[in-house]
Amino acid sequence: MTKNDAPKSTNFIHQIIEQDLQQNLNDGKVVTRFPPEPNGYLHIGHAKSICLNFGTALKYGGECNLRFDDTNPEKESQEYIDSIIRDVRWLGFEWAGEVKYTSDYFQQLYDWAVHLIKEGKAYVDHLNAAEMREYRGSLTEAGRNSPYRDRSVDENLSFFEQMKKGELEEGTCSLRLKIDMASPNINLRDPVIYRIRHAHHHQTGNDWCIYPSYDFAHGQSDALEGITHSICTLEFEDHRPLYDWLIENLPVPVVPRQYEFARLNLNYTITSKRKLKQLVDEKHVTNWDDPRMPTISGLRRRGYTPAAIRQFCDMIGVTRSNGTVDMAMLESAIRDDLDANAPRAMCVTRPLKVTLVNYEEGKEEWFELPAHPKDESMGARSVSFGRNLLIEQEDFEEVAPRKWKRLAAGEAVRLRGAYVIRCEEVIKNAEGEIIELKCSYDPATKGANPEGYKANGVIHWVNADRSVPCEVRLYDRLFTEANPEADKDKSFLDFMNPESLVVLADARAEPGLKDQAAETNYQFERLGYFVVDPDSTEEKMVFNRTVTLRDSWAKIQNN
Repeated sequence: MTKNDAPKSTNFIHQIIEQDLQQNLNDGKVVTRFPPEPNGYLHIGHAKSICLNFGTALKYGGECNLRFDDTNPEKESQEYIDSIIRDVRWLGFEWAGEVKYTSDYFQQLYDWAVHLIKEGKAYVDHLNAAEMREYRGSLTEAGRNSPYRDRSVDENLSFFEQMKKGELEEGTCSLRLKIDMASPNINLRDPVIYRIRHAHHHQTGNDWCIYPSYDFAHGQSDALEGITHSICTLEFEDHRPLYDWLIENLPVPVVPRQYEFARLNLNYTITSKRKLKQLVDEKHVTNWDDPRMPTISGLRRRGYTPAAIRQFCDMIGVTRSNGTVDMAMLESAIRDDLDANAPRAMCVTRPLKVTLVNYEEGKEEWFELPAHPKDESMGARSVSFGRNLLIEQEDFEEVAPRKWKRLAAGEAVRLRGAYVIRCEEVIKNAEGEIIELKCSYDPATKGANPEGYKANGVIHWVNADRSVPCEVRLYDRLFTEANPEADKDKSFLDFMNPESLVVLADARAEPGLKDQAAETNYQFERLGYFVVDPDSTEEKMVFNRTVTLRDSWAKIQNN
């Protein structure tokens, strides 16, 4: 789709772009960028920004750059870079040209810093961090000028050169803009634009020991790349005057404009990179791709699809009003996608042995069941049936409660796609636990009930002798509170859900699920949506629960 035939949008950023296009601003170009810091894995909040920036470029026939804001080498790594590239591509987007890095522009940024010094608009300050905070003032009190603010241009150039050459220790000084220490916007009170960091950089090695601040590097990188619409979240709104000040006071090749939108806040989770890293480092989760994590990698391993995440981002829209989105909306998006696209299968997660006493020993039948009840194009699957079966423990009650629609002693139930069986005898161990059911089957009920025949519901099952050994991991929300960061007297860790992962190691699945590729989605009939985990082996398949068939969490919370 091109900018000329794109439909009119209710998205306020798109409305701005459409007005710009009508006025032929930026020569009719639309160039956006997604600029992550490579200091952690991307999360669901970043997915909204990815969809907005890349989706905007696609909508208007423009381009979107992927640029890493790599100005803090001590917290960055190639692992994070690789994961971000992988996540963006998995979501279905491709960037213009090569991957870009702010470090690509370090020399130009340095030259522009020198330009500002020569213009008398930047100075080297020897205040330490604590002194700088004291001089900065507060929201109600103006700041004070640094005693080093009025150094000569030559002094500042000399000190800045010493900083660049590595002749000064970290923390001894920094380069600051000379704007206004009395400004009501604290971001304009002589902000720091360069700090000394004797750190190896993953892209530039040891070429630099001074690194630009985000505020200094961001807008100028936008300008160097010809970005027309610099889209970021609302926390940068107060930084926009500084963004504009730098653009106005430097000889940049183009003039980008910054626009802010509300970030994605999702209940029952956290999106702070620092806290997500804490979860990983302290082993509260297995890694960044743990299926309980709100990272894109975690959602992917949980079984979420790119289409569902993109649909979710479209559903929540783009506004300037901060708010919190209900996790149920994200779960609804993946349910809708998997309901339409995931093939069906049967898996018994907590097996109970069933022996059909009147079924011939050694006999085996194969039933053809639809891969999807609403989509014939998916074809059929073959399911093995024999004398020894497995059903869910919870599908049997010795004494049937009222309105019971499953198997009970002396009662009949239909096995999905097979026969009606009746429980004739209950076998227990020495502790009184039910370990086996002796049942009979009715050959006349193959595939359907004869007229007038009534069975007490339908349950799923597998052939004990042909079924695939598997481990089923039941994932749930990581926190028990909608806002785990709300209580300032407690750590967010205090609200971790002890039932966020339940492992069922002795599950069994129908034969067709053996050796399926990782990330293959299924609906396990009556149980929920599941995905093949990369931990699967030839000996045992591993399935992660993506989401339940219904919003059982909301039901539990409301009871």
